[in-house]
Amino acid sequence: MRGLEVAQPALPAGDGDEDLGHGTTLPTRTCSTLPPCPPRCTPATSSTSPGSTPPRTGSSTAWTSRSPRHSLFEVLADATAWPHWAKAITDVAWTTPAPRGAGTMRTVTMRGGLVGAEEFLAWEEHTLLAFRFNEASEKRIKAFAERYDVVPTPGGCRLTWTLALEVTGAARVTLAPSRPLLGAGFRWFLRNLRAYTDERFAPAVAP
Repeated sequence: MRGLEVAQPALPAGDGDEDLGHGTTLPTRTCSTLPPCPPRCTPATSSTSPGSTPPRTGSSTAWTSRSPRHSLFEVLADATAWPHWAKAITDVAWTTPAPRGAGTMRTVTMRGGLVGAEEFLAWEEHTLLAFRFNEASEKRIKAFAERYDVVPTPGGCRLTWTLALEVTGAARVTLAPSRPLLGAGFRWFLRNLRAYTDERFAPAVAP
């Protein structure tokens, strides 16, 4: 499974949910290139003929929360919390021991039977999480990566989430028309994340 570029978009001014854009590829400026897959994975080759549907998509969303960033990061680092806000996920299990950091691995099981072996490429406490699929039970997924950037704000924190996805086979044809639906679904997960975090740490959140 090949590496992807995961953009770190500039934070726009203002509060609330903000869609930072979708595209067939993530922008290359200010990108952090994910390292190549370890030898145990089978590298994927990518070629797009003229006029064909590019097999990649990217999405980025930002929002603010009343919870402090250490509370949000605690939720992101809690394996048992993910099924509560990312409703497509049914189970998350760490496969490497603590302490957590770059190189930490976990297995994520999703509805429909998709299982992904994930590796964290960045883990900066209260600031940044980034991970990718090393392997996936769905072979049409060539590469998948997510990045969560958290910064403090006067009233809580701000999360910028970025996703990169590359597919193969018949999924290349269905990816383009499904982008809006995928983006809406992921933004719904993130709104759930904000609500779950604010509720979980309600005593620490100012009215």
